[in-house]
Amino acid sequence: MTSSLNDKTIVKDYFNAKGFDRWRRIYGDGDVNKVQADIRVGHQQTIDKVVAWLKADQNLNLRSICDAGCGVGSLSIPLKEAGARSIYASDISEKMVGEAQARANKLFGNTPDLKFETRDLESISGKYNTVICLDVLIHYPTEDAAKMIAHLASLSEDRLILSFAPKTFWLTILKKIGEFFPGPSKTTRAYQHKELDIRQILIDNGFAIARTEMTSTRFYYSRLLEAVRLR
Repeated sequence: MTSSLNDKTIVKDYFNAKGFDRWRRIYGDGDVNKVQADIRVGHQQTIDKVVAWLKADQNLNLRSICDAGCGVGSLSIPLKEAGARSIYASDISEKMVGEAQARANKLFGNTPDLKFETRDLESISGKYNTVICLDVLIHYPTEDAAKMIAHLASLSEDRLILSFAPKTFWLTILKKIGEFFPGPSKTTRAYQHKELDIRQILIDNGFAIARTEMTSTRFYYSRLLEAVRLR
């Protein structure tokens, strides 16, 4: 079994089982412990930055968006609220997709311009103005992430937005001593990526870096890159 397949199986099984309950709480508004609350804050900051980027362009009502690895709809729902023309959202976890759909239905009813589907990144199809993949690449090593990014790039007509855990000396030390991704029952691997590697992958697929952001809390570290397609 290849590393990619093994990691996909681990991620799928985890987020369809105990990982689903844990992350549904973190991405929701219920009671969580201090570590989970910190991760919730960091994740929300990343979401807010992406939504702000897209709103600043003042053309969301004309944009089609792919939210690859949508989780419980933390990004798709705010983008729908902000007026995105159409949103396709997918996740490897059937339970996550079900939760996202339930949240969306509660807010918007059954609307055709917000579609959720269970798929892994490399089986998504279609063409979109903007493709977004947040807090997913942490589950895969760089060689597998490169293939996933290449596929996502093939879906994007204009722009690709990614987040990843940056590989730095300090964060590597934190990870090794168990502070970077807390939880004794964690069952997914946590991969960091060198920013230069991710930038080169985007360049190799015909994109140029347009904007960057860094989100840092005590337990959440995420580098955000916006890349635009070269014409």
